[in-house]
Amino acid sequence: MHGALHSVDVIGGAVRVAGLVELEPVAGGTVLHRMPAWARAQHNDVGLSLLETMPSGGRLEMLTDATRIELDVALTLVQLGDEAGPPATFEIVVDGERVGAQSTRTGTLIRVDLRTAAFDFQPGGGDTIRFDGLPPGTKHVEVWLPHAAAVQLVELRADGAVTAPQPTARRWVHYGSSISHCLEATHPTGVWPAVAARLAGVDLQSFAFAGQCQLDPFAGRMIAAQAADLISMKLGINIVNADSMRERTFVPAVHGLIDTIRDRHPDIPILLITPITCPVVEDHPGPTSTAVTGQCSVVDRPPELSVGALTLRRIRELEAEIVAARRAAGDDQLHLMNGPELFGPDDVGDMPDGLHPNAAGYQRIGERFHRLAFEHGPFRADRTSDRAT
Repeated sequence: MHGALHSVDVIGGAVRVAGLVELEPVAGGTVLHRMPAWARAQHNDVGLSLLETMPSGGRLEMLTDATRIELDVALTLVQLGDEAGPPATFEIVVDGERVGAQSTRTGTLIRVDLRTAAFDFQPGGGDTIRFDGLPPGTKHVEVWLPHAAAVQLVELRADGAVTAPQPTARRWVHYGSSISHCLEATHPTGVWPAVAARLAGVDLQSFAFAGQCQLDPFAGRMIAAQAADLISMKLGINIVNADSMRERTFVPAVHGLIDTIRDRHPDIPILLITPITCPVVEDHPGPTSTAVTGQCSVVDRPPELSVGALTLRRIRELEAEIVAARRAAGDDQLHLMNGPELFGPDDVGDMPDGLHPNAAGYQRIGERFHRLAFEHGPFRADRTSDRAT
């Protein structure tokens, strides 16, 4: 017979906070970070400051006999234009099976004007997320946190004993853009890295930040600092979106990212994934815009500014050359995956804005990645690694 709910010490280690790298105590709660403080200090982008507190792939794991679990949270949600953005959705998984979900729009709202890029804050209060009727007995419980809202955890409560499980699964670290952050997914376990991780039974750490996969030096060090058995990087689309590199800078930046990771993880499989299909920039350089119309489009510019500019087709060629050269030099644990095998021209019906897949598209990417990487590719369970720390 269970009694009243009691507070669970998250910061003190009573639960396993998975898919996150830092808990920051603040007045009234705890901010959940996917970037460590030293990395947060090395950029000046307000968008990244918000996105890294959106716990895509993040979850609270516990061994518990509780039948009721509650979370008090303070959320920050984003609305683009006049159309309401997605709610913040929490999911609960018991012994590997998804058994419930709760969604809310209560919280602070950041509204972005698509015409001017101006934004305003509409303060909001906190909310309580409740999961009742969990099966009796000791079980492994995961609370998957919202992928499309910033989360401040105020309190976690349960009506039974709670302990933190010890991780035993292989640890997969992934780096990517909005197409790995998956803001368009409808629930946290629907982001494609989570789909693939759950199918493969691996422990996911996602460093996917919408618009922010810019090969930043701190990203390489952040990835390298993780205990890992498997590492993947899906590189290219944000470079085109922002027109932030030319061939001259892109190639050394990719090599530098791999070098930084290899310094700490000399022998584990690293998978470089080329960009998925994006029709408007397959053969036309960026930058791109999705303002006002909601459709991805390229910005016209004088032809002389296209010298050395990057298209997705060219990025795929360069990444293939980089992997081939490094493998020829002895790194036989570096592998290449062709992004259009995950989501190609035949899939664009599930790409409503011409850039981002929808929920069905992300599910398909996760299933295909699981098959290509975990079942038949370099992440097969029979491959060994050093789990460098």
